[in-house]
Amino acid sequence: MLQEFREFAMRGNVIDMAVGIIIGGAFGKIVSSLVNDIIMPPIGMLLGKVDFSSLFINLSGESYASLADAKAAGAATINYGVFLNTVIDFIIVAFAIFAMVKWVNRLKAQAEASKKKPETKPEEPTTKECPYCLSVIPIKAIRCGHCTSSLLDK
Repeated sequence: MLQEFREFAMRGNVIDMAVGIIIGGAFGKIVSSLVNDIIMPPIGMLLGKVDFSSLFINLSGESYASLADAKAAGAATINYGVFLNTVIDFIIVAFAIFAMVKWVNRLKAQAEASKKKPETKPEEPTTKECPYCLSVIPIKAIRCGHCTSSLLDK
């Protein structure tokens, strides 16, 4: 069983998938930082100096100054600001994946197009048979070089 697992783990597909998952996780962190640290602050500034990550609805009935205070007190909250950040993260990741898949498909199409042989029209024959001796002679010949028969009437 250990040997089978080792063979499974060493297949190229599993290793490729693992690399993809690791890179995807790192890409997700970059996108989250992009959204939280670069995109949302200017949007919050334009909307009246709103910090989206601190937007919440307190369900406990008590008043808290910030989401961190509410969490520290163990209050039940709906964190819709964090949810908005997550939705924007998703949209950016989905768009990036869409663009990457579109680019890869274009590269595949170009590679397949370059593999196809160009269509060639059939070549015109350059020889013919003499109707008298059946020797092969040039197509433009007017006399057979083997039997010397005239080919003008044929």
